[in-house]
This record gives sequence, C-alpha cells and structure tokens, in this order.
Amino acid sequence: MSPCGLRSPPSSSLSESSPSAGAGIGRSTEISLNPVENELWPAPSDRVRELIRNIAEKLLPLSDGVLDELAAASLQDPQYREFAADPVLAETDRRLVAANLKRWLRSNIQSPGRRVPNNASPETLIYARDVVLRGLVLDELPSWRATQRTTWRWWLDACFSETSDLKELRALIEVSANSLTTFADDWIEAVAAHVDEVRNELAGGAHLQRYATVELLLQGSRIVRPRAEAQLGYALTGRHVAAIVWTDSDVAADLEQAAEQTMRACGVTTRLTVVASTAALWLWMPTREVPAPSVVMCELSRLAGTVRVAFGRPGDDVAGFRRSHMEAAAAQRLLTRLRSRLSVVRYEDVQLVDLLTADVAQADQFVKDILGDLVDTDPLLMDTVSTYIGERFNRSSTAQKLFTHRNTIDRRLARVDELLPQPLNQNSVSVAAALQLLKLRAST
Repeated sequence: MSPCGLRSPPSSSLSESSPSAGAGIGRSTEISLNPVENELWPAPSDRVRELIRNIAEKLLPLSDGVLDELAAASLQDPQYREFAADPVLAETDRRLVAANLKRWLRSNIQSPGRRVPNNASPETLIYARDVVLRGLVLDELPSWRATQRTTWRWWLDACFSETSDLKELRALIEVSANSLTTFADDWIEAVAAHVDEVRNELAGGAHLQRYATVELLLQGSRIVRPRAEAQLGYALTGRHVAAIVWTDSDVAADLEQAAEQTMRACGVTTRLTVVASTAALWLWMPTREVPAPSVVMCELSRLAGTVRVAFGRPGDDVAGFRRSHMEAAAAQRLLTRLRSRLSVVRYEDVQLVDLLTADVAQADQFVKDILGDLVDTDPLLMDTVSTYIGERFNRSSTAQKLFTHRNTIDRRLARVDELLPQPLNQNSVSVAAALQLLKLRAST
C-alpha cells in the first residue's frame, strides 16, 4: 500500500504502458523511462553519488524494526482500518513496503540519485487486486504524509551519519529528496492504473457481487433474505460455521483446494466462498460442529504451500452467519498478534486467550503471575496439567491419555502444586488460560 514506505495521491494521468493486473500477478513489467528526458533534476556529482551508494548499501538489509515502523505508519490513518485489522491485508501492505523500499535502495546502488524505473512488482499487482476485491478506494494523501515522514527521517539520519561536510550534505539531501518523492509519485500513478484495469476486468463479476452482499450482512444492514440467498447461492437459515482460509507465506498455496479440504473436514458437501483477497478466502458451511484441529491439519497436510484456517463457533441464521465470521476473524487476528505459527485454530478454544491478550505485554505478565516457576520447568509437567484439566480433573483418564501410570500422574501433579503460586484446584481456570496462551506463543 505504500511506495517505498510512502503514499501519494492518485494521479489523473495514467500511463498507457502500465501492465495489466489481469496478465498475471507474478509478472513484472517495466515502464520504459528515457534516461535523459525523464530525469527531473541535475545529475549528482561523483562524490554525492558515492555517498548515496554507501548509504543505500548500509540500509538495504532492512531490519524488522524498520519495517514494523514503516508498516505502522502506512496503516495509521482511520480510513485504512480495514487493512490494519485484517492480518492478510496488513501483511500484503508490509510486503509491499519492503519490496518498494528495497527497489529504491537497489536502484540507488546501481544508479545513485537517478530516477527509478517504474517496474510493476508482483507485490504491487497483488495490492491492486486486493483493493478492488475489498471495495476500497485509493485516497492515500493522509497516510502518505505519515509514512513519508517516517521514511525520510530514517534516510536523513543516515545522511547525517555519512558526512559532516555541509556542502556535501546539502547536495545529498536535495538529490535524495527528489529521487524518493519522484519514485513515490511514479509508483502511485502506476498502481492507480492497475487498480482501474482490475476493476474493468472484474466489473459485474460474481466475486464482487458476492462480497458486496456478504459485507451488508456482516455490517447488520437490512437486506431481504431471499434476495441475499439468491445472490449468494447459499441458504442463510439453519446452522453455520464460518472459516477463514489464508496464507501468510511467500510460497504460493492453492487456496481453493484448501477450502475444499476444509469443507470435507467439516463433513459437508456445500459451502459459500468469498474471495476476500489474493491470499484469503472466507467460507461458510451448513454444519452444527467445528472439526477438531487435528482433522483439519490432516486434510491440509496434502497440499503444497503453507495454508492456515481459523474457525468461528456454530451460529444460527443471519445472526449466526455474522457472529461465526467475526469469531473466525478474531481467532485469525489472535494468531497474528501473538506471532503464532499454529496452522488451525478454533475460536472456542482460544476465546479466553483472545480476551486476555488485547495487550500482549499484560498477557505475558499474566502468565508469569499465574504459572510462576512452572513456566521454566519440564514441558512434560505443563502437558500433564493441560491434559488433566482437559480430562476434567480425572487422574485415571489422564494417565490413560498420556500412556503412563496413575502414580506417575500423582507425582507430577504434586510437583506442579509446588511450582504454582497457588494450588491448581484453587486457580484452575486461570491456569488453563495461561497454559493455552503459552501453547500459542510456543508455536511462533
């Protein structure tokens, strides 16, 4: 969403040589720039070229901290709340920030201080399709200003560290500003063209109509049920389970096949599928139960690429349709918030953890306060406690589940009580929540 970490308002003058978004996301098409006619500022001196190249080489290995700061600035404007709240869209934005910034830095290593060729990267084409699929509008000025300040401050700090000669510094800053600002303007002009092309490509298509209808239902808008069902090809009466199938990996995954496998794991033969972005599908299935994560993982293990699934709880009619999806989205955001690599999650299993982790730092303190010394002990003890709680405090069935002797379970639980700040039987709910949080964090 951000050119080199920058945003700029869309230009009304769109390049006719822009590549078509429908021509394939993986293809990179270059818009030719005449090196003489398209240079908007004088060529820098050899010394300034050397300074720019040195800085770009030092900054090219982008740290996570820099990317986090740029991505946060990119999404801080309220009108981009939908991008910020959706982990898949936020990751798309982060990758675009990284790709564009690296492209600008690499260009300044090869041709310091010169105008950057306007290539349509895969990340740009993915973003253009996501904007159209989600019905978003390109109006980027406020967020551009915020990200511009962040990017420029980062580059400016490096300039002041590179030279103390005021004449060199003045020339360095002037050329850098011209290069960075022009790169942003060129990029936003190209992406606006791609967005228009995708809109024309998908205009009147079933995917966009289905998404628009689902959005009305999720927002609680008044919509005639028979009309909505006709547009969706899905009955809104009865029981539903919603799921979000997505990938946050650079490795391409077959999301449609993953949706099919998820449906099979739920034991149904029909589903409503909405294309939420290039990397995510929203599903609704007419079923009364959510399958065990192990069943879903078994189905997904046959697929290439990394696919993840988040489930909401079953719900009835339109209200249940809406609530189950909101819960699936909350479970998805929880995994992102905790940086968990868990591949399948059910909201019913993490509801309490979701409530506890609105502030991750406070959640970590909660774990320390509740589990005490148990946190740093043998994982076998924590596994025993989790199983014991899951077996409703039945020591015999816990022993059977763990394939060990009842006396061994007794000794382990006695040791657990020594390590916990409070005995397990006095604080079991909090201990269960803390253990679940630890399990999610361990999957990072």
